[in-house]
Amino acid sequence: MHSQPTVTRLRLVSGRRAGAVANRTYRTEEELRVPKTYSPVTPSRRFMTGYTFEEITRSKPEKSLVKGSKKTAGRNASGRMTVRRRGGGHKRRYRVIDFKRDKFGVPAKVASIEYDPNRSAHIALLHYVDGEKRYIIAPVGVQVGDMLNSGADAEIRVGNALPLEKIPLGSSIHNIEMRPGKGGQLVRSAGGAAQLVDREGKYARVRLPSGEIRLIPVQAMATLGQVGNVSKIVIGKAGRSRWLGKRPKVRGVAMNPIDHPHGGGEGKSSGGRHPVTPWGVPTKGYKTRNPKKKSSRYIVGKRKK
Repeated sequence: MHSQPTVTRLRLVSGRRAGAVANRTYRTEEELRVPKTYSPVTPSRRFMTGYTFEEITRSKPEKSLVKGSKKTAGRNASGRMTVRRRGGGHKRRYRVIDFKRDKFGVPAKVASIEYDPNRSAHIALLHYVDGEKRYIIAPVGVQVGDMLNSGADAEIRVGNALPLEKIPLGSSIHNIEMRPGKGGQLVRSAGGAAQLVDREGKYARVRLPSGEIRLIPVQAMATLGQVGNVSKIVIGKAGRSRWLGKRPKVRGVAMNPIDHPHGGGEGKSSGGRHPVTPWGVPTKGYKTRNPKKKSSRYIVGKRKK
Protein backbone atom coordinates (compact mmCIF):
# COMPACT_ATOMS: atom_id res chain seq x y z
CA MET A 1 0.00 0.00 0.00
CA HIS A 2 1.12 3.51 -0.80
CA SER A 3 1.42 5.80 2.20
CA GLN A 4 -0.66 8.95 2.07
CA PRO A 5 1.34 12.21 2.01
CA THR A 6 1.12 14.20 5.21
CA VAL A 7 -0.68 17.52 4.86
CA THR A 8 0.73 20.06 7.25
CA ARG A 9 -1.67 22.86 6.47
CA LEU A 10 -4.92 23.31 4.61
CA ARG A 11 -6.17 26.51 3.10
CA LEU A 12 -9.73 27.52 2.36
CA VAL A 13 -9.93 28.57 -1.27
CA SER A 14 -12.95 30.26 -2.77
CA GLY A 15 -14.20 29.93 -6.32
CA ARG A 16 -14.07 32.62 -9.01
CA ARG A 17 -17.09 34.37 -7.55
CA ALA A 18 -16.42 35.81 -4.13
CA GLY A 19 -18.71 34.26 -1.58
CA ALA A 20 -19.59 31.23 -3.73
CA VAL A 21 -19.77 28.89 -0.74
CA ALA A 22 -20.85 25.87 -2.79
CA ASN A 23 -17.71 26.12 -4.92
CA ARG A 24 -15.21 26.11 -2.05
CA THR A 25 -12.61 23.39 -1.69
CA TYR A 26 -9.67 22.71 0.57
CA ARG A 27 -6.25 22.54 -1.09
CA THR A 28 -2.74 22.01 0.19
CA GLU A 29 -0.02 24.62 -0.29
CA GLU A 30 1.72 22.27 -2.77
CA GLU A 31 -1.40 21.94 -4.92
CA LEU A 32 -1.80 25.71 -5.10
CA ARG A 33 1.67 26.01 -6.69
CA VAL A 34 0.81 23.74 -9.63
CA PRO A 35 0.02 25.89 -12.71
CA LYS A 36 -3.10 25.37 -14.78
CA THR A 37 -2.70 23.31 -17.96
CA TYR A 38 -4.80 23.32 -21.13
CA SER A 39 -6.01 20.69 -23.58
CA PRO A 40 -3.90 20.83 -26.78
CA VAL A 41 -6.76 21.81 -29.09
CA THR A 42 -4.21 23.98 -30.95
CA PRO A 43 -0.41 23.59 -31.12
CA SER A 44 0.12 26.75 -29.07
CA ARG A 45 -1.95 25.42 -26.17
CA ARG A 46 0.01 22.18 -25.85
CA PHE A 47 2.70 23.60 -23.57
CA MET A 48 0.82 26.68 -22.39
CA THR A 49 0.25 27.00 -18.64
CA GLY A 50 -1.58 29.63 -16.63
CA TYR A 51 -2.58 30.67 -13.14
CA THR A 52 -5.47 28.96 -11.38
CA PHE A 53 -6.48 32.17 -9.54
CA GLU A 54 -7.81 30.00 -6.71
CA GLU A 55 -6.30 32.36 -4.13
CA ILE A 56 -8.26 35.29 -5.54
CA THR A 57 -11.26 36.16 -3.38
CA ARG A 58 -12.47 39.36 -5.08
CA SER A 59 -12.80 40.26 -8.74
CA LYS A 60 -13.21 44.07 -8.61
CA PRO A 61 -10.60 46.35 -7.00
CA GLU A 62 -11.24 48.83 -4.19
CA LYS A 63 -12.44 51.97 -5.99
CA SER A 64 -10.66 54.44 -3.69
CA LEU A 65 -7.30 52.76 -4.36
CA VAL A 66 -7.50 52.72 -8.17
CA LYS A 67 -6.11 55.27 -10.63
CA GLY A 68 -6.24 55.54 -14.39
CA SER A 69 -3.26 54.23 -16.32
CA LYS A 70 -2.38 55.68 -19.72
CA LYS A 71 -0.25 53.60 -22.07
CA THR A 72 2.90 55.25 -23.43
CA ALA A 73 4.02 52.43 -25.79
CA GLY A 74 7.65 53.09 -24.83
CA ARG A 75 7.56 56.78 -25.85
CA ASN A 76 8.69 59.74 -23.76
CA ALA A 77 7.04 63.15 -23.44
CA SER A 78 8.51 64.19 -26.81
CA GLY A 79 6.94 61.22 -28.53
CA ARG A 80 10.29 59.57 -29.21
CA MET A 81 10.69 55.85 -28.63
CA THR A 82 12.90 55.28 -25.59
CA VAL A 83 12.03 51.61 -24.91
CA ARG A 84 11.62 49.23 -27.82
CA ARG A 85 9.09 46.40 -28.19
CA ARG A 86 6.29 47.93 -26.15
CA GLY A 87 2.77 48.78 -27.23
CA GLY A 88 -0.79 47.55 -27.32
CA GLY A 89 -2.06 45.17 -24.68
CA HIS A 90 -5.17 45.08 -22.55
CA LYS A 91 -6.29 48.21 -20.71
CA ARG A 92 -5.22 48.40 -17.09
CA ARG A 93 -6.18 50.33 -14.00
CA TYR A 94 -3.37 51.08 -11.58
CA ARG A 95 -3.75 49.82 -8.01
CA VAL A 96 -2.02 52.09 -5.48
CA ILE A 97 0.23 49.82 -3.39
CA ASP A 98 1.54 50.67 0.09
CA PHE A 99 5.25 49.86 -0.16
CA LYS A 100 6.13 51.94 2.93
CA ARG A 101 3.96 50.11 5.51
CA ASP A 102 4.22 53.21 7.72
CA LYS A 103 1.02 52.80 9.78
CA PHE A 104 2.98 51.67 12.82
CA GLY A 105 1.08 50.01 15.63
CA VAL A 106 -2.28 50.07 13.81
CA PRO A 107 -3.63 46.52 13.25
CA ALA A 108 -5.18 45.67 9.89
CA LYS A 109 -7.40 42.81 8.77
CA VAL A 110 -6.85 41.10 5.41
CA ALA A 111 -10.13 41.71 3.59
CA SER A 112 -9.32 40.08 0.24
CA ILE A 113 -6.61 38.68 -2.03
CA GLU A 114 -6.83 40.26 -5.49
CA TYR A 115 -5.30 40.08 -8.97
CA ASP A 116 -3.13 42.98 -10.10
CA PRO A 117 -2.44 43.30 -13.86
CA ASN A 118 0.47 45.66 -13.20
CA ARG A 119 2.69 43.09 -11.43
CA SER A 120 3.34 39.36 -11.26
CA ALA A 121 2.41 39.09 -7.57
CA HIS A 122 -1.09 39.12 -6.12
CA ILE A 123 -2.11 41.92 -3.77
CA ALA A 124 -3.94 41.91 -0.43
CA LEU A 125 -6.48 44.53 0.65
CA LEU A 126 -6.01 45.61 4.28
CA HIS A 127 -8.76 47.18 6.39
CA TYR A 128 -7.14 49.07 9.28
CA VAL A 129 -8.98 49.44 12.57
CA ASP A 130 -9.03 53.24 12.10
CA GLY A 131 -11.01 52.82 8.85
CA GLU A 132 -8.23 53.31 6.29
CA LYS A 133 -7.78 50.83 3.44
CA ARG A 134 -4.50 49.98 1.73
CA TYR A 135 -3.12 47.42 -0.71
CA ILE A 136 0.06 45.45 0.00
CA ILE A 137 1.87 42.69 -1.90
CA ALA A 138 0.34 39.38 -0.80
CA PRO A 139 2.89 36.98 0.75
CA VAL A 140 2.63 33.19 0.73
CA GLY A 141 0.42 31.98 3.58
CA VAL A 142 -1.53 35.19 4.23
CA GLN A 143 -5.27 34.52 4.15
CA VAL A 144 -8.48 36.50 4.38
CA GLY A 145 -9.20 37.28 8.02
CA ASP A 146 -5.56 37.43 9.17
CA MET A 147 -4.50 40.39 11.31
CA LEU A 148 -1.31 42.15 10.19
CA ASN A 149 0.75 44.90 11.75
CA SER A 150 3.87 46.95 11.10
CA GLY A 151 6.48 48.67 13.22
CA ALA A 152 9.31 47.77 15.59
CA ASP A 153 6.91 46.13 18.06
CA ALA A 154 5.04 44.01 15.49
CA GLU A 155 4.83 40.26 15.96
CA ILE A 156 7.27 38.04 14.05
CA ARG A 157 4.86 36.50 11.53
CA VAL A 158 4.42 36.37 7.77
CA GLY A 159 3.00 39.60 6.36
CA ASN A 160 4.14 41.89 9.17
CA ALA A 161 6.63 44.66 8.38
CA LEU A 162 9.49 45.44 10.76
CA PRO A 163 12.87 47.21 10.70
CA LEU A 164 15.74 44.90 9.77
CA GLU A 165 17.19 45.33 13.27
CA LYS A 166 14.11 43.62 14.75
CA ILE A 167 13.89 40.68 12.30
CA PRO A 168 15.54 37.38 13.35
CA LEU A 169 18.62 36.35 11.37
CA GLY A 170 17.91 33.77 8.68
CA SER A 171 14.36 35.00 8.06
CA SER A 172 12.89 35.19 4.57
CA ILE A 173 11.90 38.76 3.72
CA HIS A 174 10.59 40.80 0.79
CA ASN A 175 9.59 44.40 -0.08
CA ILE A 176 12.87 45.70 1.36
CA GLU A 177 13.69 49.39 1.65
CA MET A 178 17.08 50.59 0.44
CA ARG A 179 16.77 53.78 2.48
CA PRO A 180 14.61 54.14 5.61
CA GLY A 181 11.26 55.74 4.81
CA LYS A 182 11.61 55.52 1.03
CA GLY A 183 9.40 52.46 0.63
CA GLY A 184 10.18 48.92 -0.43
CA GLN A 185 12.19 48.63 -3.65
CA LEU A 186 13.81 45.18 -3.53
CA VAL A 187 12.20 41.71 -3.90
CA ARG A 188 8.65 42.56 -4.96
CA SER A 189 7.95 40.15 -7.84
CA ALA A 190 6.06 36.86 -7.56
CA GLY A 191 7.82 34.09 -5.66
CA GLY A 192 10.68 36.37 -4.58
CA ALA A 193 12.35 36.06 -1.18
CA ALA A 194 15.58 37.44 0.27
CA GLN A 195 17.35 36.21 3.39
CA LEU A 196 18.61 38.30 6.31
CA VAL A 197 22.13 36.94 6.75
CA ASP A 198 23.83 39.13 9.35
CA ARG A 199 23.86 42.47 11.15
CA GLU A 200 26.95 44.55 11.76
CA GLY A 201 26.73 48.05 13.22
CA LYS A 202 24.50 50.32 11.14
CA TYR A 203 24.00 47.80 8.33
CA ALA A 204 22.42 44.41 7.77
CA ARG A 205 23.61 41.89 5.19
CA VAL A 206 20.80 40.67 2.94
CA ARG A 207 21.15 37.90 0.36
CA LEU A 208 18.95 38.80 -2.62
CA PRO A 209 17.31 36.23 -4.96
CA SER A 210 20.10 36.84 -7.50
CA GLY A 211 22.68 35.69 -4.95
CA GLU A 212 24.00 39.21 -4.44
CA ILE A 213 24.73 40.15 -0.83
CA ARG A 214 24.00 43.77 -0.09
CA LEU A 215 24.40 46.07 2.92
CA ILE A 216 21.14 47.78 3.91
CA PRO A 217 20.58 50.15 6.88
CA VAL A 218 19.14 48.33 9.90
CA GLN A 219 16.39 50.98 10.22
CA ALA A 220 15.05 50.07 6.76
CA MET A 221 11.72 48.22 6.75
CA ALA A 222 11.10 44.79 5.27
CA THR A 223 8.13 42.43 5.21
CA LEU A 224 8.42 38.89 6.54
CA GLY A 225 7.79 35.96 4.22
CA GLN A 226 7.95 35.13 0.53
CA VAL A 227 5.99 36.94 -2.18
CA GLY A 228 2.95 34.92 -3.26
CA ASN A 229 1.87 33.52 -6.63
CA VAL A 230 5.00 31.39 -6.80
CA SER A 231 3.98 29.12 -9.69
CA LYS A 232 5.78 29.88 -12.97
CA ILE A 233 3.80 29.85 -16.22
CA VAL A 234 4.63 29.23 -19.88
CA ILE A 235 3.30 31.99 -22.16
CA GLY A 236 2.84 29.47 -24.97
CA LYS A 237 2.08 31.74 -27.92
CA ALA A 238 2.95 35.13 -29.36
CA GLY A 239 -0.59 36.47 -29.08
CA ARG A 240 -0.54 36.08 -25.34
CA SER A 241 2.53 38.31 -25.17
CA ARG A 242 0.64 40.91 -27.21
CA TRP A 243 -2.13 40.87 -24.59
CA LEU A 244 0.56 41.87 -22.08
CA GLY A 245 1.72 44.79 -24.25
CA LYS A 246 4.89 43.10 -25.52
CA ARG A 247 5.74 43.46 -29.22
CA PRO A 248 8.01 41.21 -31.33
CA LYS A 249 11.80 41.31 -31.06
CA VAL A 250 13.50 41.43 -34.47
CA ARG A 251 17.00 39.93 -34.71
CA GLY A 252 19.80 42.23 -35.78
CA VAL A 253 21.02 39.82 -38.48
CA ALA A 254 17.58 40.03 -40.11
CA MET A 255 17.89 43.83 -40.52
CA ASN A 256 19.62 46.03 -43.06
CA PRO A 257 23.08 47.54 -42.35
CA ILE A 258 21.49 50.95 -41.78
CA ASP A 259 19.39 49.56 -38.94
CA HIS A 260 21.84 47.34 -37.04
CA PRO A 261 25.59 46.52 -36.94
CA HIS A 262 24.71 42.85 -37.60
CA GLY A 263 22.56 43.68 -40.61
CA GLY A 264 23.18 43.05 -44.28
CA GLY A 265 25.28 40.41 -46.00
CA GLU A 266 24.51 37.93 -48.75
CA GLY A 267 22.10 35.18 -47.76
CA LYS A 268 22.00 34.14 -44.13
CA SER A 269 24.95 35.66 -42.30
CA SER A 270 26.03 35.47 -38.66
CA GLY A 271 26.61 39.18 -38.23
CA GLY A 272 30.39 38.92 -38.51
CA ARG A 273 31.24 40.31 -35.08
CA HIS A 274 30.65 39.81 -31.39
CA PRO A 275 27.06 40.53 -30.29
CA VAL A 276 26.28 44.23 -29.95
CA THR A 277 23.21 46.41 -29.52
CA PRO A 278 21.90 48.58 -32.38
CA TRP A 279 24.13 51.34 -30.98
CA GLY A 280 27.30 49.23 -31.00
CA VAL A 281 27.50 48.46 -27.26
CA PRO A 282 28.59 44.86 -26.50
CA THR A 283 25.76 42.70 -25.17
CA LYS A 284 24.95 39.13 -24.05
CA GLY A 285 26.92 39.15 -20.81
CA TYR A 286 28.84 42.41 -21.15
CA LYS A 287 28.93 44.31 -17.84
CA THR A 288 27.47 47.80 -18.21
CA ARG A 289 27.38 48.88 -14.55
CA ASN A 290 29.69 51.81 -13.77
CA PRO A 291 32.39 50.47 -11.38
CA LYS A 292 32.69 53.93 -9.80
CA LYS A 293 29.02 54.05 -8.84
CA LYS A 294 28.74 55.12 -5.19
CA SER A 295 26.31 52.37 -4.27
CA SER A 296 28.84 49.70 -5.30
CA ARG A 297 30.38 49.90 -1.83
CA TYR A 298 27.16 48.41 -0.42
CA ILE A 299 27.51 45.29 -2.59
CA VAL A 300 29.69 42.86 -0.60
CA GLY A 301 28.91 39.68 -2.54
CA LYS A 302 28.51 39.34 -6.30
CA ARG A 303 25.39 37.81 -7.76
CA LYS A 304 25.31 34.38 -9.35
CA LYS A 305 25.79 34.13 -13.13
